[in-house]
Amino acid sequence: MTQPTHFGPRGEPRMIDVGGKPVTPRRAVASATVRFRAEVLSALLESGGPKGDVLVVAQLAGIAAAKRTAELIPLCHPLPLDRIDVELAAAPDGVRLLIRAEVAATARTGVEMEALTAASIAALTVYDMTKALQRDIVIERLELVEKEGGASGLYLSGREPAGLPAPADHEAIVVTASNRAAAGSRVDESGPALVDALREAGFATAPSAVVVPDDEERLATTLAELVERGYRLILTTGGTGLTPGDVTPAATRRVIDRVIPGIAEQMRQAGRSATPMASLSRGIAGSRGGTLIVNLPGSPRGALESFSSVRPLLRHALEQLAGGDH
Repeated sequence: MTQPTHFGPRGEPRMIDVGGKPVTPRRAVASATVRFRAEVLSALLESGGPKGDVLVVAQLAGIAAAKRTAELIPLCHPLPLDRIDVELAAAPDGVRLLIRAEVAATARTGVEMEALTAASIAALTVYDMTKALQRDIVIERLELVEKEGGASGLYLSGREPAGLPAPADHEAIVVTASNRAAAGSRVDESGPALVDALREAGFATAPSAVVVPDDEERLATTLAELVERGYRLILTTGGTGLTPGDVTPAATRRVIDRVIPGIAEQMRQAGRSATPMASLSRGIAGSRGGTLIVNLPGSPRGALESFSSVRPLLRHALEQLAGGDH
């Protein structure tokens, strides 16, 4: 059995040393549910409750709690948070109040606990402000819904609470396939470069690339999850060469419904104008439902040159996948 990370050799509690980890964008989403009688929840939504506006106070409490997570959870690291969003909304069944907390930071460790703390304190605040109306209120299903950043990459539980406003809509996202970038031993340069290029091209793009190791199963799962989340354009970078660890095309084939060979052919043709080695790229492009997935090379220069060569095609391709005319 491995040594527990939060205990020293003599069993004493300790904080994990994260000093050697790279500073990267981190984000986490947590949710909680508060269950009422239907008439109580209806009254809260109409009048705010006996102590004031429950939703506003609970939202503020969740934001304040995220900032103080390290004071409440003994072995958490104090983090400079970039953003905290707490949202509350009634579920369609009329008896549940849904809480969603999203926290982002640029740091050496993740913000899961900050998001979970925000959701739980918001739920407890709702309870405190409404217990005079109903004694048997139930707080249930506090969970991590989504996490990205760091060596563990993207996590999606698949259980985003229905009825809550969705995260900020992004039509495009970048996925970097790299063992070293996923482990934090190398800075991902291609991913951020493609994010900037997509934005300059007019695409609403997720603010940071998702970094995953060169693992076919992990990469295929990540791509499928991103499709399910509603992204319409997914650009991958890395893992398109001839080495045994280059598995991006194989993972992509497991996810797509149709291959679109012309896009990959055009990228290779454009690449050959700079280097004959472009012919060795095994990158593919294809679609799954209304989502377009395109494999780009791993080097920043190769990724940007390939993107530039197909940039005029991408918007029209998305329109066709959505049912538009030729």
